[in-house]
Amino acid sequence: MSDIYSKIKKYVYGSPLKTGAVVIDVPASEGEPKPFEYDAAGGTFTYTMKDRDMVFGLGETVRGINKRGWRYTSNNSDDPHHEETKESLYASQNFLIIDDGAKCFGVFVDNPGTVTFDIGYTSASVLTIKAQYNDTDFYVIDGDSPLELVTTFRKLVGKSYMPPVWAFGYGQSRWGYKTAEDIREVARRYKEADIPVDMIYMDIDYMQDFKDFTVNPERFPDFENFVQEMKEQGIHLIPIIDAGVKIEDGYDVYEEGVKNGFFCAKEDGTNLVAAVWPGKVHFPDFLNPKAAEWFGRKYKVLTDAGIDGFWNDMNEPAIFYTEDHLKEVFDGIEEFKGKDIDIWEYFKFNDLVSSLSNNAEDYRRFYHNFNGVKVRHDKVHNLYGFYMTKAAGEAFKEITDNDVLLFSRASYTGMHRYGGVWTGDNFAWWSHLLLNIKMMPSLNMTGFLYSGADIGGFNANTTEDLMMRWVEFGLFTPLFRNHSALGTRDQELYRFERKKDFKNLIELRHALVPYIIRNFRDAVENDTMYIKPLSFEYRGDERAREVEDQLLVGDSIMIAPVHEQNANGRYVYLPEKMKMLRFRSYNDYDEEILEAGDHYVPAKLNEVLVFIRPGRKLELAKPARCMRDLDMEHLTEIAF
Repeated sequence: MSDIYSKIKKYVYGSPLKTGAVVIDVPASEGEPKPFEYDAAGGTFTYTMKDRDMVFGLGETVRGINKRGWRYTSNNSDDPHHEETKESLYASQNFLIIDDGAKCFGVFVDNPGTVTFDIGYTSASVLTIKAQYNDTDFYVIDGDSPLELVTTFRKLVGKSYMPPVWAFGYGQSRWGYKTAEDIREVARRYKEADIPVDMIYMDIDYMQDFKDFTVNPERFPDFENFVQEMKEQGIHLIPIIDAGVKIEDGYDVYEEGVKNGFFCAKEDGTNLVAAVWPGKVHFPDFLNPKAAEWFGRKYKVLTDAGIDGFWNDMNEPAIFYTEDHLKEVFDGIEEFKGKDIDIWEYFKFNDLVSSLSNNAEDYRRFYHNFNGVKVRHDKVHNLYGFYMTKAAGEAFKEITDNDVLLFSRASYTGMHRYGGVWTGDNFAWWSHLLLNIKMMPSLNMTGFLYSGADIGGFNANTTEDLMMRWVEFGLFTPLFRNHSALGTRDQELYRFERKKDFKNLIELRHALVPYIIRNFRDAVENDTMYIKPLSFEYRGDERAREVEDQLLVGDSIMIAPVHEQNANGRYVYLPEKMKMLRFRSYNDYDEEILEAGDHYVPAKLNEVLVFIRPGRKLELAKPARCMRDLDMEHLTEIAF
């Protein structure tokens, strides 16, 4: 550990809060945070980029693996429209690597408020980092390679979460499974199609009136026996937990939170009234250790019923409206009554109404008791989802003997120790399949190894070919979940014409699980990456530096997902000679040795391209009906 201190320098600005992101105490350094220049008047850190510099990191963001050329803002946002023009998504993971191909360094900005990274957007050669409130621990990390920098950073922020083995199986989810019978039908139809399924997710409809830690007794009678019934089929039920607690007399979570002062309050001491799915809610103050412990123990009502997996949602926190701002909007609407609304007045009216949800001013209306210090929410906004998930993760050590699957929508560096992430409410777009591919290395860099996107797309109507190509990539992501929104096309795999091909793909995932788990566990234990860009391994290879749609997975293989509609193959760049496997199922594949260089490789809709690196091997298991029955010991090896 002593060697870590020689590689990391910490510079302190203002009065930083201890966010919980780091696990070792690095002493503060004096002077400038070289190679950055610091402007105290503007609170900005500036680095002049060389022409060859590439910039990696920032976890869950839009655009490419190389972040150069755009502006990114760490400000956890409930925004499903993940277009290239967006600057913020649900997460804030403020770690960057600047690499010219020969020399590199890293930077971590530990500030839980809004932080903007202008990476050659305003000026093509300038990287500028600016925090809205510059109470910042600014870390500069030295190393000889990007992988060394990642390892040093991860030792700074701690070991990544390791989920239970069964969580590497295939999960089916949909907003709209309203009853136990709905879920039974999903399980039955997967079984009839002979497609393995290991998890079925329960979205908000399982709750009584959308209240956390409740189960609707009419829709899910005898819930504990239902959970056991599914487990007997090898299926784990994974319920959602939202951040907002419904305001309702007689509801124990609400009444206990009010009685003990566990909810976020406004300046005058009254609890903030906001609204999400249940209508009016209070937000638990997860940054208050006593409130966090109380909320975490509430999961016990579900773990006692046999539940061993959860997904935390709406924890940016998402706000449909606050009671205060709703009144302001209604008052503003009065001014438009009787007016001849021209185009300019219409824009004002539209902006007024659309300002209701996730309004920036609403995040300045309430406060936290953060370890005894009163802090306005916007100054610690990006910690909220982290601390909700931390509350659950720490509680599980006390309330259950089971290993628990846990992942979250909102996150900040440090949450990776307690759970994984999914990348939020994406769309059934080919561009979002490509975005999923490009996000994975950045998430791995920042410690979020257990991660993945909603396979097939959450919003909008998917197509069979998009679903198949997305499944073919999702085979390699640790979190492997098919999820879709209410009102969209049903996209369970048994609904498509090519059921046999989907069966073969899910069986291939089962076959890959021993390889995935071995390499995932290695990445956890050794603070490395499970999924990497080519340039992190093939140093000095100019072509490899620019390839962003091929990834290294584990220690042995490279994948080249097909991500374009109607494509029957793709161009692939090989940095070295490799053995290509064209899988149609776990035991039906072609082998071909390809020399280093560029190749056009055919890949029909039901074919998956995997490339084994020289001197390496890929181990495969024989698939089973569910993860519980998978033989992880007797494996077949394909070597090169």
